[in-house]
Amino acid sequence: MKIGFIGLGVMGAPMARNLAAAGHEIVTSLNRSALPEGLAATVVPDPREVARASEIVITMLPDTPDVGRVLLGDNGVVGGLSAGALVIDMSSISPIATADFARAVREKAAGYLDAPVSGGEVGARAASLTIMVGGPASEFERALPIFEALGKNITLVGENNGAGQICKIANQIVVALNIEAVAEALVFASKAGCDPATVRKALLGGFAASRVLEVHGQRMIERTFAPGFRVRLHQKDLGLALESARALGVALPNTATVQELLNACAARGAGDADHAALVQALEVLANHPVAETRGVA
Repeated sequence: MKIGFIGLGVMGAPMARNLAAAGHEIVTSLNRSALPEGLAATVVPDPREVARASEIVITMLPDTPDVGRVLLGDNGVVGGLSAGALVIDMSSISPIATADFARAVREKAAGYLDAPVSGGEVGARAASLTIMVGGPASEFERALPIFEALGKNITLVGENNGAGQICKIANQIVVALNIEAVAEALVFASKAGCDPATVRKALLGGFAASRVLEVHGQRMIERTFAPGFRVRLHQKDLGLALESARALGVALPNTATVQELLNACAARGAGDADHAALVQALEVLANHPVAETRGVA
């Protein structure tokens, strides 16, 4: 297929490369960046031209306003859509705004799926992303070969647009609270005089074992906070969680606490560090580092 791909960042670039490797022709528009290394693509002037040249348009952008500008702004995707085209937004954005974007696309007789992902840059490179999809089953089936070139765990969460975004918010709540729990445990153990690496090794053999303890616990100990998934992006995602919870009348007390810890990290200049750097906020409160700094803070 001819696939328009807008958003060739940390996640988007390897995703587009995987689609090209699967035999699809990639069309894109570039703003301030050059075409990523190793990606063969046709470059057109703007998102409207991407839509005109493509059967399917994928967006992979940082935040809700970015998706809004690309879809609905001057020279946006919606202005170039043909009847029967399909837009797939794989960004992590507001489920409320997602419904609005879907309506605008459908007014052009085109389809829309929200399909946010989990798995980070590693999953994007390995084509092993978890993909959470909201939208009609017929459109999901049409997009499935594309999703299969990008990920392994692919789920149609619901046939309403926004269902995929709600699932992604739930994912980000679980990940954030797990990171915070691992950080608390390692700060506690280290200040009590135990070797945090040994504690982590012991915990990995029991019921406390998790992927976060395995990967992010190691980051906290080794002080390697070069970004896989940035603090500021997790801030954004928990902001979406709290905004949606207010609209639903749902209390998310621990999500709010972790958001404040992420805010503290960002205030200290760590907004572009990996979200494992959340441990630094707890270290400040404890006046004790888990380990000596050896990596990128």
